[in-house]
Amino acid sequence: MKLVSAVIKPFKLDDVREALSEIGVTGMTVTEVKGFGRQKGHTELYRGAEYVVDFLPKVKLDVAIDDDRVDAVIEAITNASNTGKIGDGKIFVSTLDQIIRIRTGETGAEAV
Repeated sequence: MKLVSAVIKPFKLDDVREALSEIGVTGMTVTEVKGFGRQKGHTELYRGAEYVVDFLPKVKLDVAIDDDRVDAVIEAITNASNTGKIGDGKIFVSTLDQIIRIRTGETGAEAV
């Protein structure tokens, strides 16, 4: 099992959710986060005063999937979230050692 974590622009969330639903992904966790990468934030003007926004609003998705579906999930997220502009985000893939469904006690792929 793998955990695919993607940090994307907030306005792309619905597009990514639809793309994942189309390939059969039935569940995900979404978290509102803040961060920065190479863009290092930006400058904004508020009531005539200029200030720096270091951390930009982003959305983080976590999807637990079988190993054989990783490439399809990555492709769906990439295609749906790509704007071609800086700050589109990142995708991280990590191995899950164990998954347990609390309600039933199921483990592994059955727990997802």
